[in-house]
Amino acid sequence: MGARAEQRESAVQSAARLDAEGVGNVALTWVDNAGISRVKTVPTRRLADAVARGVGMSPVFDVFTSADGITASDHLGGPDGDLRLFPDLDRLTILAAQPGWAWAPADRYDQLGRPHPACQRLFARRMAERAAAAGLELRMGFETEWVVARAPQGPADAGELDYPTTAPAYGMARVVALSDYLRDVTEALTVQGVEVLQLHPEYAPGQFEVSTAPADPVRAADDVVLVRETIRAVSARHGLRASFAPSVVAGEVGNGCHLHLGLYRDGTSLHRAADTDWSLAPDAVAFLAGVLDALPALLAIGCPSPASYLRLQPSHWAGIYQCWGVENREAALRLVIGAPDDPDGGHAEVKPFDAAANPYLAVGAVIAAGLHGIDTTARLPAPQTGDPGVLGVRERARRGIVRLPATLTEAADRLEKSAPLREALGEVLHGAVLAVRRAEEAHYAAYEPAEIAAATRWCW
Repeated sequence: MGARAEQRESAVQSAARLDAEGVGNVALTWVDNAGISRVKTVPTRRLADAVARGVGMSPVFDVFTSADGITASDHLGGPDGDLRLFPDLDRLTILAAQPGWAWAPADRYDQLGRPHPACQRLFARRMAERAAAAGLELRMGFETEWVVARAPQGPADAGELDYPTTAPAYGMARVVALSDYLRDVTEALTVQGVEVLQLHPEYAPGQFEVSTAPADPVRAADDVVLVRETIRAVSARHGLRASFAPSVVAGEVGNGCHLHLGLYRDGTSLHRAADTDWSLAPDAVAFLAGVLDALPALLAIGCPSPASYLRLQPSHWAGIYQCWGVENREAALRLVIGAPDDPDGGHAEVKPFDAAANPYLAVGAVIAAGLHGIDTTARLPAPQTGDPGVLGVRERARRGIVRLPATLTEAADRLEKSAPLREALGEVLHGAVLAVRRAEEAHYAAYEPAEIAAATRWCW
C-alpha cells in the first residue's frame, strides 16, 4: 500500500471518529506571507478524498497582502496555476470552541505531487530537518498576546474600543472581571491538546498573554495558529473580539508574539544553568550569534507589517536594539536561565517578533540563521545589562549597540541582501515574501500611525 493510500485509510478512520463526535466540517488552514490564516473547509465525509487528492487552491495567495490586495513576484501572481492542500492528520483536532468543527494544518503541493516551493510549513520542516542532520534538536514555543474588546454594535472600527475590563495591568482584578472567559480559553486549549504553561493580564488595556509548552518547530508553529483561532472563537462566544495586531491603538503598548527556543544535542540542553550561574555550549553560542547577526533581516519575517514598527519603540520591552543579555527584557535576544533542577536547562527568547508574522516562516528563518552561525563559528559579543534606550548615542556606539530597522522598508532591504536567508527560503519563497513586504509598504505609505493601527487592528 502506497503512502497516499495508507493516509487515505487513516483519514477514513479519522472521519468516522469525527462523525461519532458530531463533527461535520474540517477547516484546513495555511498561513500566507502577510501572516493571515487562510482556509478551505471540507465536510467530514470528504476528508479521505482531501487526504488522497488534496484540495485545490490558487498559488496567488502567496502574494496576498494583509489588506487582501494582490501583488506579484517574479515567480508568483496572476490567475494561472493551481495547488493542492493536503491536511496533516497528525494534527487533526476537534475544536472545543466551535461545535461541529475540526481543524488541521495543511501542506501545499503542486498538481504533480511536488512540494510547492513557497509552502511555508514545508520550509519550516526543511529547516528542522537540516538542524537534525547536524545533530541538533530544537524545541520552540510562542507567547501569544492579544487585546480583547466588546464586539461593536455599529461599524467595526467606529469610536474608541470598549474594553470589558479597566483593571490595572497585571492585576488580579482583571482576571476576576473576565474569569469565565479566561477559564474557557484555557479549557478549550487543554481539550485540544495544547498545554498551557501560564496565562496572565498584560500591560495594555484589555490585554492578556498565554504561553504554551515548547515543541518541535513545526508543531510549535501549528500550536500558535490553533491558539489564536481558539482565542478568537472563545471571544466570539462571549460577545468579545480579539485583536492580535502589533499595534491595536497607536501610541499604546502593542501585541508581541515572542519566540522561545531551546537547543539540544543527544537530549542534553546546550543552555546550561547551575544555581545563579549559566553557560552556553559552543554550538549554542554560535547558533545564537547567527540569530543575533541576522536580526535586521529577520525583522522582515517576524515583524512583517508597517504596524509592527509602531510597536517597536525604546524602553517598551520590545527588543529594538541588536544586542543580547541574560534575563534582559530590553535586549532583542534574551537568554533565559533555567532553574537548577530543570532538566531542560535554559533557553533563548527572540523579543521583537509579533503575531503578524507567519509562524512557519519565523521558526524556519530563525533556524536557518542559527545554523549559518554554527557553519561560520559565529561569536556572541559581550552581553548587555540595563536598558540601551536610556544610553546616549555615543555610549551605545561605544558598546557596539545598534538599533534594529525602524521601518519595514529597512528590514525588507536587509532581507533582500541576506544570502543565508535567501538560500534557505529559496528564490520562490524569498521573492514572494519580499513582494508582499514591498506591497505592504506602498499600501500604507500615506497613512498616519493611528490610521495604520485602525486599518490593521482586526487583520490578525
